[in-house]
Amino acid sequence: MWKFLIIFITGLILVLLPARPIAPSDSGERMPLWNVQSVDTMKYSRDIARLDEAKSLSYDSVIEKQISQIASIGATHVAIGTPYDEEFLPYMQRWVAAARRHNLLVWYRGNWSGWEGWFEYPPVSRAQHLEKTRNFILTHPELFMDGDIFTACPECENGGPGNPLVTGDDSGFREFIIDQYRITGDAFSRINKKVASNYQSMNGDLAHKIMDTETTTQMGGIVSIDHYVATPDKLLSDIRSLAAKSGGQIVLGELGVPVPDIHGTMTPSQQATWLKRALAGLAEIPQVIAVNYWVNVGGSTALWHFGGETRPVVSELKRYFSMPVYNGILENHSGVPLSGVRIVYLNREFRSDTDGRFRLPVAPEQNRSFVFAQGYPDWEINLQSPTENGLTVIPDREKKKASLWTQLLLFLSRSILRK
Repeated sequence: MWKFLIIFITGLILVLLPARPIAPSDSGERMPLWNVQSVDTMKYSRDIARLDEAKSLSYDSVIEKQISQIASIGATHVAIGTPYDEEFLPYMQRWVAAARRHNLLVWYRGNWSGWEGWFEYPPVSRAQHLEKTRNFILTHPELFMDGDIFTACPECENGGPGNPLVTGDDSGFREFIIDQYRITGDAFSRINKKVASNYQSMNGDLAHKIMDTETTTQMGGIVSIDHYVATPDKLLSDIRSLAAKSGGQIVLGELGVPVPDIHGTMTPSQQATWLKRALAGLAEIPQVIAVNYWVNVGGSTALWHFGGETRPVVSELKRYFSMPVYNGILENHSGVPLSGVRIVYLNREFRSDTDGRFRLPVAPEQNRSFVFAQGYPDWEINLQSPTENGLTVIPDREKKKASLWTQLLLFLSRSILRK
């Protein structure tokens, strides 16, 4: 009789006591928050592509330095803007080779020079653009790796037949970008490469007009915007609105400050503060899956000076591109792992595996995550900010106090065991 009561009461206690998270180890491991964390090199990978200086092999040291800097802040991709015309292929290959040496995937954000009239190339029609793009992919499979991104025509509205906001040709523009996605997807399938080709960047105001739910669905559920607005709050509001309207996931094809016509002038400190606020807000919008900072070197939004000196904004971008990892285990008080448990952090949902293990990227100053395990009280894990050396600090170890009923059961159990 007493043995039965002991087994029964012990079982009740194990069910009623909350699960306890095991503190993570300070491994120094990093993980990305966004699927794509990129920095754009357009000012050097595109704008100077025809200069004799860039054609010289000695310029490889410049390319190497820029790619190395981008890799050092936790980027997953580097955006290369070299035109797709055959003339520029050797220059593109040097940028790609440097990216591979630093274990970076490539986001191709070039175009055919004739589309916007770069380098005195003759105009290109929509039909010619589609055919040339298809042939480019099929002819140069060596350029691509699984995980790369290929944007056939960034901000298409800036060339060709023009901007639908001006021309009114919404249907023609939609048909063109959908055809791009279809044709490029088929070409990458033919060369057996898993390359995303639906990151079709356009200005945010145009995206609100063009990317309805039907178009977004036909584009694989992705809406990509190159969006420059005056304040972080406006940026976040526009993204939430576009995600709701389109039903899609949002890619920030270009994000950078300051653009003088929009932001005025900024001190280095103001630039860093603006980006910090923007990234903190973006981290809490789960529909955002990719961020490309424009630009690395050159121009008012640059992260680095040409000589390599770092601006304060770099440290803010690195804090979000290179997050410490919280490695945890969920188990009940008998030591049994809890699998499939829902963990909510940054409005995103994570799950524990069959061993009760889970991983979270720890965002700056975002210390609260919540565990929802069926049959257990909701549990909050307090994630402390990373230490100065970048390692995750163990969470608050305070135990959730047991209920009066549980305390009574514990008291009865101890009394019975003493007998």
